[in-house]
Amino acid sequence: MSDQYRENPPLDNVENEIELGVLWRGIRRRLPIILVLVMLAGLITYLWSRSQPLVYEASSSVITVRPSDGVVGATLVPAPLLPIGALDEALRGSTVIGSVVNALKGSQLAAPLKNELVKDLQFELQSGKISTVGLTSQLDQGGNGVYTVTGQAPTSAAARVLTNLTTQALLNWDENRALLSVQQALKVQRSQLAEIDQQLNGASVPELERQTLITTRALTQRNLAQTSILAQATTGSLSLVSPAIEPLNPVAPKPTRNAVLAGLLTLLLGLGVAALLTVTDRTIRSEDDLLAFGLPTLGMIPRLRKRDIVLMGIVRAARQAGLYEAIGFLRVNLLSSVNNQPGKRIMLSSTAPGEGKSSLTATLADGMASSGQRVLIIDADLRRGTQQDVWDKYQRQHEWQQLVGEGGARNLQEALRDPENVQVIEAEPNVYLLPAGPGLHDSLTLLNRDDLGDIFKRWGETYGIVLIDSPPLLAIADSLVLGRHVDGVVLITEAGQTTLQAVKQVMRRTKEAKVPMMGFVLNKVTQSNRDGYGYGQNYSYTTRNSEGS
Repeated sequence: MSDQYRENPPLDNVENEIELGVLWRGIRRRLPIILVLVMLAGLITYLWSRSQPLVYEASSSVITVRPSDGVVGATLVPAPLLPIGALDEALRGSTVIGSVVNALKGSQLAAPLKNELVKDLQFELQSGKISTVGLTSQLDQGGNGVYTVTGQAPTSAAARVLTNLTTQALLNWDENRALLSVQQALKVQRSQLAEIDQQLNGASVPELERQTLITTRALTQRNLAQTSILAQATTGSLSLVSPAIEPLNPVAPKPTRNAVLAGLLTLLLGLGVAALLTVTDRTIRSEDDLLAFGLPTLGMIPRLRKRDIVLMGIVRAARQAGLYEAIGFLRVNLLSSVNNQPGKRIMLSSTAPGEGKSSLTATLADGMASSGQRVLIIDADLRRGTQQDVWDKYQRQHEWQQLVGEGGARNLQEALRDPENVQVIEAEPNVYLLPAGPGLHDSLTLLNRDDLGDIFKRWGETYGIVLIDSPPLLAIADSLVLGRHVDGVVLITEAGQTTLQAVKQVMRRTKEAKVPMMGFVLNKVTQSNRDGYGYGQNYSYTTRNSEGS
């Protein structure tokens, strides 16, 4: 056993080796509830989307091209180039939206629908987030290209009207923008003409200068007339390509798409939460979690109902729950590990209190006894022995039988002081128990003796197997001392309670102490119990409701 144990993988690498495996098993274990949540989220989203009002979207297109420069005399009056992004800003401004609102108020739409659209546009204008109407563009580097105006409304007719009104408002804004330069030219030319008239009206203007002013005045009047004609022809840089038409199908809601997206989002979120819980939890939940430690899992014991244990005791509850198959599997594996030789000493321990080692020791002894083996149970938990309480729950009246010598000690504490004269309780046919005795503070002094293995061997000569119920390995050093004097140690782990880190610490300590580890037993495999209680001098309880220590 010790040679096999030394061949186990290095404990420092255990967590790295099992990280991906543990992560996948944690996700797989929670996958059913994740799928249920995915279906629920999809269904709720689908029903919610179906209950939302319909939204129709219409669109129209306008084109913009770089205008040609126009020169009238010495005055430059071109339509200014529309900068990229200017039209988007205009759509968010009060000039365009205000024009759309005023046009909607005078439209032929039904009053409730018209009022709803006006209210939405005014609110969006105040909040600075325009969504009822929108604008997309496909422009080249020079700013030439196509703008697409969209409008959303509860009906297809309203969407068409809103989009066309918005498009017209943008065209009007662009035309007014283009007229600014022409209007500025008109203003300058009128000012020039007024200045010339003032000079001509002067009394002391020489004749040659007067003729020059008259000529200049005529030229300015001609330019003013041409600019006035240009002002009437200016249309801006935007031109309508196609007006909006009534859409056939609504763009929202889309129940199927929304349900799929909600399901995918829930799936991703569920997988992330499952992975996070697995990484932070890191408890033993299946046999696969123990594989990386290099020792076999000797048995998997189902959880018993606490009510049955309280009413009948662990032994009767195990019998009625039909644990014979699980206990039988454990018994066969244990005997195979020790070559089925009589008198072998098997120590059962755990990482912490409450993982079921004492209860499992009793049920294992009962199972072995039913197959005709004589079993000796030694309760070596000198600080807080529980084996006598376990068997008292099964049967109050017990007979004392002689283990060795005549008369003598009736608990392990006294027996270690006088190992030649010891009596044991006949808990049931073929099951004999040496209780631990009252709680002992300085238990290590009593156990730390070189001949402890010889004492155990002599006591177990007439028994098929000796089961030693020891304290938890991470609580006190008693179990490490006991482990040196047995043929093998079985570590009891509780599903959903014992952590990988705790098992790793146990393996490291037992390896350093040269304790022959045989394997693991996964106990209480049906559900998790995350409470705990402290293991001190007197095993002080905190919050755990245990099914056995």
